[in-house]
Amino acid sequence: MAPNRWIAAAAGAVLVLVSGCTGGGGDDSDASATQNQTSAPGQSAGGQGYADLVDRVEPSVVTVRVQGGVGSGVVFKPDVVITNHHVVQGQDQVRVVYADGTESAASVIATDQVTDIAVLRTERGGLPVPEYREQLPRQGDRAIAIGSPLGFQNTVTAGIISGLHREIPGSAGRTQSLVDLIQTDAPISPGSSGGALLDAQGRVIGINEAYIPPSTGAVALGFAIPSATAVDTANELLQDGTATHPYLGVSLGRLTPPIREQFNVQVEQGALVLGVEEGGPAAQAGLRQGDVIVGLGQQDVNTVEDVLSVLRRAEPDQQLQLTYSRDGNERQTTVTVGTRPS
Repeated sequence: MAPNRWIAAAAGAVLVLVSGCTGGGGDDSDASATQNQTSAPGQSAGGQGYADLVDRVEPSVVTVRVQGGVGSGVVFKPDVVITNHHVVQGQDQVRVVYADGTESAASVIATDQVTDIAVLRTERGGLPVPEYREQLPRQGDRAIAIGSPLGFQNTVTAGIISGLHREIPGSAGRTQSLVDLIQTDAPISPGSSGGALLDAQGRVIGINEAYIPPSTGAVALGFAIPSATAVDTANELLQDGTATHPYLGVSLGRLTPPIREQFNVQVEQGALVLGVEEGGPAAQAGLRQGDVIVGLGQQDVNTVEDVLSVLRRAEPDQQLQLTYSRDGNERQTTVTVGTRPS
């Protein structure tokens, strides 16, 4: 089968520049255009909108004020806030504005440029911690974004999950590694960075990261860091100030029934290999586009999340047994976990 058919059928590529979303003022033409092209607001299952959900979660989302700009943050612990590295880059102290209008100072504890995650210690304690959903949402699920675009505090927008496992090369230099992101059409603008992307139950499913500006021809293309990545990175940063980044050098997708049928995949569960990075750990282990990973380490792989779960527990240079299916045949190899390049 032609490799391009796998990509077209299972993933889709986004190969344009992406703008980070730390807003410094109201004169950003791209941001204004983004706000003007908002999609129709989503409705909850009962048709009543998301007012109750917003009332419940809004106190857990803050505005982060830095020199020359503004971003957003999400409460992680009663006195700790998660935001983006690019929001607080170069800062030791910032101001945090809470949903009740009060504010306090906050210290930048540590940041990680690879995942674009930072953690802040707030002078104010007792902040409400939202539920973080570590399982990835499904494409088509409802999505609600809360943040402070252009300084408009606690702005709410709604849409759906447009895609998963997105990788955006050439990301305008704000972060070193925009990979494995959640794509959403819930409008995200400068200043939304570090805010919350929620599911329809009000659980945090992502930390808002970036948007592709309309000047590139994009319409409603926003991105968020998955909660599992944000939570793991934040915990590591709180523990010792640094984060490790084990990786396989492979992009993965869901193995859906239509894909199994279209490409005659013989296994019913697993993580579909959409692409293999040349020279990366997976390539050196012999993996190819179109393979299906069904086991990694000591764990069966039924979903992409299973692979990510094993990787989060792995250490760079650790060797893991990898079981995969190719052309209906199950094969095994050994993969040496690498470190994601910055």
